[in-house]
Amino acid sequence: MSRAIITRPVTSAGNVRRSLLAALAVVAAVIPFYADEFWLRTGFAVFAAVIGAVGLNLLCGTTGQLSLGHAFFLAVGAISYSLLAGESTGKGSDRVIGLGLHPMLAMIAAVVVSGLAGLLFSPVAARVRGLYLAVASLGLVVAGQHILNTATPLTGGFNGRPVEDFALPGFSFSDSDPDLVLLGVPFGQAERLWYLGLLLAILAMVFAGNIIRGRSGVALEAVRDNQLAAAVNGVDVAAYRSRAFLLSSMYAGLSGVLYALSVGSVAPESFTIEISVQYLMMIVLGGLGSVGGAAAGAVLVTALPPVLQQYSDSLPFLSAPGSGGVSYADAARYLYGAAVVLIVLLEPSGAAGLARRAQSRPKGQATPTRRLWRGGSPAGQPEPTQPDQARTNASAKASTVLAAAHESAPES
Repeated sequence: MSRAIITRPVTSAGNVRRSLLAALAVVAAVIPFYADEFWLRTGFAVFAAVIGAVGLNLLCGTTGQLSLGHAFFLAVGAISYSLLAGESTGKGSDRVIGLGLHPMLAMIAAVVVSGLAGLLFSPVAARVRGLYLAVASLGLVVAGQHILNTATPLTGGFNGRPVEDFALPGFSFSDSDPDLVLLGVPFGQAERLWYLGLLLAILAMVFAGNIIRGRSGVALEAVRDNQLAAAVNGVDVAAYRSRAFLLSSMYAGLSGVLYALSVGSVAPESFTIEISVQYLMMIVLGGLGSVGGAAAGAVLVTALPPVLQQYSDSLPFLSAPGSGGVSYADAARYLYGAAVVLIVLLEPSGAAGLARRAQSRPKGQATPTRRLWRGGSPAGQPEPTQPDQARTNASAKASTVLAAAHESAPES
């Protein structure tokens, strides 16, 4: 009996990818010297979304666990930070409690609290998968939003609560304290937050990439591809599912903290099921299982609405909200909704798949491959190539994620 063959491109794709990421990091580092406040604040929101998308991709793309509960953990991170770093305000029934911790400690604690929330739910994530986990995590968002709305002294309820500016010991990420001018450019809150978001996003991506390339990543992918075979080979399926869910919830918590810093106030009403679906769209657009792809999807889904709003007066097909025409928010949904459909139909591996195909076939030539173990294809059939296998697998994963998300989302 012939055995399957696994092929791998013999290229320097890893070096090219690292060089490209380094170049992008350098470009991002100099942007605050030239961009105005709109682009800096949009970029900070993008960095927050990148962290959340990378975390969800570890769960959905790498481990194969479909979750619609990401919005809940974003809310836990954002509200925990505002509670821990803020001061108590109001009196009587209007009193909102704050612990007044240092913002750096509050950020760390908020991520830990999000992780604890994920840990409490991880036994469910360890035992169910697919549509069942999607429905269970959807219930987590619905129930969590109700609980957070009624816990007014902690969350501010429907009115929300303000968010304390982030700070390190001796340095504030506000417009002053200290006043800062670099190369003749005043560095206010927007510039400082840009670098904070950039640093945290890079660290989050590097950490996730190391996990995927390491032994844990191999185990997580084995759980995703065939849990029975993984268990036979000694992989503790339930434990790895739990760990993936825990890590994803901590990523979401950090993303929620940055979201809170970007908007200045948080309310439980901001974290609806639509937010969870948007994060699923990010990872499908970017490519399931790809860290860089998740980041690319986050850029598109997060930046498109504010950019369309900023230039709505110059775009003839957009109209003011409430006027009966197509608003910038509707246009953004149409555009990245159409992008998801095209990606699933034409390139299920997403942006990451497009990048791999561009690297593997330079100048129209097929990529040389090497065998990882002996074997051959069935008689009379051509040997499968890596792009074909990746395309088939990615199509199945992307279609499953979108179908389950659509079936699980409540009707409006």
